[in-house]
Amino acid sequence: MNIIGPKVREIRESKGMTQEELAAKCNLLNWDISRSTLAKIESQVRRITDEEVELLARALNVELNTLYE
Repeated sequence: MNIIGPKVREIRESKGMTQEELAAKCNLLNWDISRSTLAKIESQVRRITDEEVELLARALNVELNTLYE
């Protein structure tokens, strides 16, 4: 499942980041993700693994539990 998508979007936008910029940060963490895949995660169309959630938290520079608030 994917319950964190809207929170990812909220945090990304609060940091003034585009989807393209967040995808680039994820790529720097060795997660090959495109902007369109990130959009699907944010809109809860694509499932996300626990490992991917951790990488998103690192790319957004937030604690993991922040994504579940």
